[in-house]
Amino acid sequence: MEASIQLSYKNAKEAEAVAQAVSPDNVTVPQGLHIKTTVHASTVSTKITCRTRFGTFISTIDDLLSAVSVAEKSLSAVRSH
Repeated sequence: MEASIQLSYKNAKEAEAVAQAVSPDNVTVPQGLHIKTTVHASTVSTKITCRTRFGTFISTIDDLLSAVSVAEKSLSAVRSH
């Protein structure tokens, strides 16, 4: 199973902030699961490949979108100050 998620932001700085927030470097993923997040200009792209259970695939997408939501709320809070 594979998913490609692309999110666009106002500028490259915001895109980079979100990408860093959802891409911790010290997390080991289970065997059969691969997640890669990249930034190109103001777009964050994440590719998820899962060769295990469907539930793992869906949970990974849900976790990613939850992390994105938190990052976006943080950016919004910073912008308002």
